[in-house]
Amino acid sequence: MKDSSTYEFSDGTYKSKCFSGNSSKVYVQNRNDSILVYKLNAAKTTTQAPLSYPSKNTSEIIGGDRFRETSLDLDFLTMPFKFRTVVKNMPQQFNTNLNGSVYFGIRSDIYNIKYNSTPLNYWKRQTNHFGVSFGLFSGIGGTAINPWVTDSNVNSEYDGVVWMKGVAFIVAIDKFTLGIALGTDNLLDSNKKHWIYESKPWTGLTFGLNLN
Repeated sequence: MKDSSTYEFSDGTYKSKCFSGNSSKVYVQNRNDSILVYKLNAAKTTTQAPLSYPSKNTSEIIGGDRFRETSLDLDFLTMPFKFRTVVKNMPQQFNTNLNGSVYFGIRSDIYNIKYNSTPLNYWKRQTNHFGVSFGLFSGIGGTAINPWVTDSNVNSEYDGVVWMKGVAFIVAIDKFTLGIALGTDNLLDSNKKHWIYESKPWTGLTFGLNLN
């Protein structure tokens, strides 16, 4: 899959303590074999010499410098399962119906630069990524409708369509992204008044695909 700039330490403006120990705005520029970091002033320009992080170095470079970026997050989410608590005579259960939703939230990405020694007597740069996001989602899913989940008010069995909505907390480590969602479902047909899970909260595991 094509790498997303969300997971790469790409050119742009970040916040970091790499210059004075106090959080300030910096501009990151990627060169062929180095990452250059410029300190920005109030006018978003710089006259100070940049910090350089080469990809390889013959001596250890003090690492551990962190860079933080905050942005709006637009994702496509799916919940492989939902956990529902006990409702009336139905025990707690996992639902694995197909579903999909659009997620919109605030995201914070943190990049950490450090150097690791190698057997060839040089130090190699490594960039680790960690991101968190919190926001709202809304989408469409399916659910089983039968006499057991309608207090025997519906005799037939079919897959109903539900509107999902709720909040989600997403964690990203490099390219691996997952999260926890808390939401409710509304059945989109006339049997919603009999469905025992109508507007009842559920908890689910989420997987996401970044859209922006």
